[in-house]
Amino acid sequence: MTSVLVVDDNDDDAVLIGHSLARAGLRARVTREDTAEGIARALTTERVDVVICDYNLPAVRAEDVLTQVRAHDADIPFLLVSGQVGEEVAADLMRAGARDFVLKDRLARLAPAVQRELDEAAERRRHRGSELALRLLAEHAHDVIFRYRLHPEPGMEYVSSAVEAITGHTPEEFYADPALIFRLVEPDDRPLLERSWQSQQPGMLTIRWRRRAGGPAWVEQRANAVNGPDGRPVAIEGILRDITERVRMEEQLRQAERLDSLGRLAGGIAHDFNNILAVISGYATMLTDELGADHELHTDAQAIAQAAARGSGLTRQLLIFSGLEPSRPETLDLNAFATDMQRQLTRTVGDDIELTTTLSLDLPPIRMDRSKLEQLVMNAAANAVAAMPDGGRLTLTTEVSRETGQVCLSITDTGCGMDPAVAARAFEPFFTTKGRGRGTGLGLATAYGVMTDAGGHITLESAVGAGTTLRIEMPPAEGPAAATLVRRPTAGGKVLVVEDEDGVRDIVCRILRRAGYEVRAAADPAEALRLVREENLAMDVLVTDIIMPGMSGTQLAAELRRGRPDLPVLFMSGYTSGSAPGGQELPADAPLLHKPFQTDHLLNALHRVMP
Repeated sequence: MTSVLVVDDNDDDAVLIGHSLARAGLRARVTREDTAEGIARALTTERVDVVICDYNLPAVRAEDVLTQVRAHDADIPFLLVSGQVGEEVAADLMRAGARDFVLKDRLARLAPAVQRELDEAAERRRHRGSELALRLLAEHAHDVIFRYRLHPEPGMEYVSSAVEAITGHTPEEFYADPALIFRLVEPDDRPLLERSWQSQQPGMLTIRWRRRAGGPAWVEQRANAVNGPDGRPVAIEGILRDITERVRMEEQLRQAERLDSLGRLAGGIAHDFNNILAVISGYATMLTDELGADHELHTDAQAIAQAAARGSGLTRQLLIFSGLEPSRPETLDLNAFATDMQRQLTRTVGDDIELTTTLSLDLPPIRMDRSKLEQLVMNAAANAVAAMPDGGRLTLTTEVSRETGQVCLSITDTGCGMDPAVAARAFEPFFTTKGRGRGTGLGLATAYGVMTDAGGHITLESAVGAGTTLRIEMPPAEGPAAATLVRRPTAGGKVLVVEDEDGVRDIVCRILRRAGYEVRAAADPAEALRLVREENLAMDVLVTDIIMPGMSGTQLAAELRRGRPDLPVLFMSGYTSGSAPGGQELPADAPLLHKPFQTDHLLNALHRVMP
């Protein structure tokens, strides 16, 4: 049933209106009021679907009634029914919000007008509900929903509240300043946005906004143009999506792919270089032994061996970088290590950097992979040099922590330092302050992983203008730091050496023959199998490279052990980790000798596997 409020000072007119509606089939409950107080009471105490108002009222003006009704609910239809009102007055009321005007002597028009206005009011409420739902959806969406007017006067007509989370500016700021959205775009990207919004098809576009708190926000635009009668865009509407995290992840993926490619290249280079170093180191050691300590060239031969050892350390760093090198912890004297690093860094940090050491006496040894510790210090030194473009001081300090008893190494610079926000992220993978293309963001992240794997800790202290200190702590090692090689006595025996590199094969054979072994050599696994099967070669031990053409050393060992399961095997390789080529794991009873190796390393390893 329709609730009708009739505003009229005559009961008969109200009854007449009710009968007119009833005759038209409109079931209505009619309430009459003729004062402002009564109208207010009716609007607030009961449901009112339509208001029918006379114009000539002694206690209230029709214009005031219309204002009162619209203030209460603008969707309630207001119809003017009167017999004494001019067209000009009626037109003014229509412009103010009245829905229709019906003369009292033509009430037959009233019921259709009421029904029409009730239907339109219901439709308006439905639209308003949909609008509200859409607005709520827009306001709660993570994407920015917007409409920007281009003509006649530029201005933001609507922008959802998500814009504040991206830019730090509220929607009200965009409404008040039409140019703000363009000023926030990075200068290099601003022309792209302007051209897009003047285009008939703005489509998809990726731009960078500047956040109020600092730093860029990568934003993806998906927009459509709203064209005017002349076919030119008069507005742009669409969504803006924050894709900063996606861009960061894509950059990390590209960085990881580049590092993987570089790692594979580094691994291949290191493998070939280690074969060369094995030859140099072997002949240098042999030359040193033959010349004797009193020969004038003895020192030169030792220098060659030492250079080969340093080259071996460099290739180990390449292999660590490539992920192909397992850890090889050893007992280290941290003072001796710091002194060696001072000599190495002196050649790389530059003349404007003062390099000093402060070493603690009676320092316990630590146990750690030396190459990984060297890589950690080199990365820290590179960061320190970058923080001191005008020169400064770099200090390596060793000590024992009084609180924890841990052995500590600190790398301290007098550079520009970091603010707390940057220092808090220093160990994050791919985080760098050096700018695009000038740093991987992996140095400190790798250092953190190295120290964690070694059972130690790494911390960083820094302040703007006060420099930075990187501090590592390791538990003391058991046993002395010295690791002197002792040449084992040779018992003799028959050795088959399988190595595809001529230089490495020759030096290994010469070392073993000089040590009293009977040696046969093969340039590849196929030749080794031929010697065993066709020439019935007898051997006490197999010494083989791992990576060779046609068949790997692990496959060769497995094939020979089919007929002799207890055959001793010693593997050699420039690099290996986990599964070897061909899918064969290194046998647990067959040690791996890393190239390049010293003569004593080879002889000691062979002595341990001999029966």
